[in-house]
Amino acid sequence: MTAVERAEGISAERAEEEAVEVIHRELTAFARRARALAGRMHPQLSFVAYTLLSHLEERDGCRATDLAAHYALDKSTVSRQVAALERCGLVRREVDPGDHRGQVLDLTEKGTAVLAEVTESRRAAFDARLADWPRADLMAFAAFLERYNGHDPQQETRRDGGAGEG
Repeated sequence: MTAVERAEGISAERAEEEAVEVIHRELTAFARRARALAGRMHPQLSFVAYTLLSHLEERDGCRATDLAAHYALDKSTVSRQVAALERCGLVRREVDPGDHRGQVLDLTEKGTAVLAEVTESRRAAFDARLADWPRADLMAFAAFLERYNGHDPQQETRRDGGAGEG
């Protein structure tokens, strides 16, 4: 029985409470599945490591403190993850051209190749799971996830010091 079917015949307030419980349960299942999938795709790449590599690729490199701030992670957690990625030869440190005291993290050639391989596997897994979804449902799901996660392209630009800053 779906959340909508369960909501029929109960108060609006109770229906909202149940909907929030379903959202929580389903997001938890989604996160578990994502972690398990990441582990199966590459033995050295945890879900967090994959996420950090993706961010570095998206941003064309950044500081470890930027990673910690963006993902609301403790600096020590990011430091451990980055050290592991460096040991695997997936990430390198370079002097920050804007502040020679700091370091910027960037993907190595190997890191780019591993990320591409894992991304391809991840896309195939999502394609298989969503194969029978109508296009309208896919578009709505994507929009709801962006809305839930507070995706705001203007905010991204401001955070990265782009034209929207101010």
